Amino acid sequence: MIEWKMQSNGPRQMNNITAYIILLIAVILGTASNSFAKSAQGFTLLIPSIITAVTIVGCMYTLSLVMKSIPVGITYASFAGLCIIATAAVGVIKFNQVPNFYTIIGLILIISGVLIVNLLGTNK
Repeated sequence: MIEWKMQSNGPRQMNNITAYIILLIAVILGTASNSFAKSAQGFTLLIPSIITAVTIVGCMYTLSLVMKSIPVGITYASFAGLCIIATAAVGVIKFNQVPNFYTIIGLILIISGVLIVNLLGTNK
């Protein structure tokens, strides 16, 4: 039986600045995967489908790195909120999908929620 074991010199945690930079990379990869998923037309086009798969895997990998330093709830809330905002921006720029007034209000509430979670929430 093959056993997978990572060698470690003890637990190492990255500082919060590094973790948030990696979280930003995860958001970029997540937003790219969303954009390419739309372009893949239901995974019927090969290149956008491959790019979607690669960016999703990269996104999940970077999120797993962030979760070593930032609690999972804060990490995922931040990731999801920022990805929604970034994907909405891509929708406007790339796909000419302009949100209506209520959607803009909702996006502002999402931004507010992400800020509250990160600035006022517990980070232990």
